[in-house]
Amino acid sequence: MVTRFKPLGAEEEARQLLTLYGGEGHLAAIMEFLRHHFDVIQARSQLLLTLATLALTITGFSGPKIAQTNLFARYSMAIGIVFVLTAVVILLAGGLRIRWTTQFLGGPGEESLVRIIRYRNHKTRLYFAELGFLVIGLSAYVASVVTYLLYGP
Repeated sequence: MVTRFKPLGAEEEARQLLTLYGGEGHLAAIMEFLRHHFDVIQARSQLLLTLATLALTITGFSGPKIAQTNLFARYSMAIGIVFVLTAVVILLAGGLRIRWTTQFLGGPGEESLVRIIRYRNHKTRLYFAELGFLVIGLSAYVASVVTYLLYGP
């Protein structure tokens, strides 16, 4: 039987990290650990941006031809472009926004960690929103390409 674990809240995660690392005397090591989390989010966001850019570029070349296929191809391509562009806007305005972990320092170490963890969690939620919009957009775009392949000239 699989046991489901509920993710820790930011406060509990900060306490767990302080316990794991041996207290506030090791705050720098904990911040380095959390910095790697931001690296993962950044790398995955870059991948989404690359996929979105490819989709928009390909649409620029083949979009008019595909749109001539029929009404479904035209609408699915338009919907796809809107969702991909929405993903890019969220990505550029939120996901790739820069805030340094040192900007969250001040007060007790645990409070600083809680602020950093909350920010990481916010960026993670943005990533999943970006991913969702991109998947919907790419799916609609692929539907228009399939329609073109089935019904096009």
